[in-house]
Amino acid sequence: MDSSTWIAIASIVTAGLTIGVGCVGPALGEGRAVAVALSSLAQQPDASATITRTLFVGLAMIESLAIYCFVVSMILIFANPFWTHVIAQVPGK
Repeated sequence: MDSSTWIAIASIVTAGLTIGVGCVGPALGEGRAVAVALSSLAQQPDASATITRTLFVGLAMIESLAIYCFVVSMILIFANPFWTHVIAQVPGK
């Protein structure tokens, strides 16, 4: 196998691991945040506006981590800078 095949294999495996780990962590964090928020709402219904607003801001921050992982994996699959470097090294092109 040539170097471009190895780069393709490594990029696809890395993209898969990035999506796998990058989505499991935020999913667990979001689940825990919602569970704690619902528990807080049950204990203090008067503070529902503050708790809900804080929950949505926190969920947006947690979700941004999963979006960053998705962007990195898409870059590795579709706009891989390593492939460009290897193709530039091929003589005659």
